[in-house]
Formats: sequence, C-alpha cells, structure tokens
Amino acid sequence: MKKTMNMFALASVLVIGLSGAAMAQDATTQPDPGHPRVNEVQDRIDNQEKRVDTGVSDGQINANQAKRDDAKLAREQSSLNQDEAKDGGRITKANQKNLNKRLNKGSKRIKRQRKTGGTAAPATTTPAAQ
Repeated sequence: MKKTMNMFALASVLVIGLSGAAMAQDATTQPDPGHPRVNEVQDRIDNQEKRVDTGVSDGQINANQAKRDDAKLAREQSSLNQDEAKDGGRITKANQKNLNKRLNKGSKRIKRQRKTGGTAAPATTTPAAQ
C-alpha cells in the first residue's frame, strides 16, 4: 500500500511539473505587445527596411545606397534597443522624439533615392548628424 501511494505521489508530481512547464512555455511563445512608443518606432524601422528592399528590387536604389541605408537603419535599431534596455522595455518621449527625427531624415533620403532611380548623389551630412 505504501509503495502504491509513493508511486501515485510521484506520478502526481510529474504530471503537475510537466503541465507547469507547458504553461511556462505557452507564456513565452505568446507575443509581447511591448510598449506603444517602442512599437511605433520599431514599425517605422521595419517599414523603411522594406522600402529599401523594394527600391533595390525595382532598381530604384543602387547597391551602395542600400548598403548605406541598411547601416543607418541598423544604427537606429541599435539605438532603440539600447534605449529600451535602459528604460526597462520602454522608451521615453524624448528618446522617441529623437529617434523619429532621425527616421524622418532617413525616410526623406529613401524617397529621394527612389525618385531619382538610384542615380542620386549621396546627401551631405555633418559628422555630428551621423
């Protein structure tokens, strides 16, 4: 009888443990909605990456321009990630404003490149703006 009770207790612990692990796995697979300011900036970065890719495939942006644009967007992504890590998964309004200002410049550059068909000279920027 005692051996049966021990087996039952062991089986119960295993079932509870496995269901707990399954619940923990479900919690990690659910998408995290994130913070609205982070989502807005991330959506802008993703959109600009798609615009650059579309411009390359359409022949509107040449390889050098795409390389420069991708590097700029990677820096913006890194900046967003750093700000987000520093502020516990959120970004401040000031960080959002700064990122949006830089993304606005990048968006205008991509628009200009696509409009001129990949033959535009690179926009001049000051070293501090980079």
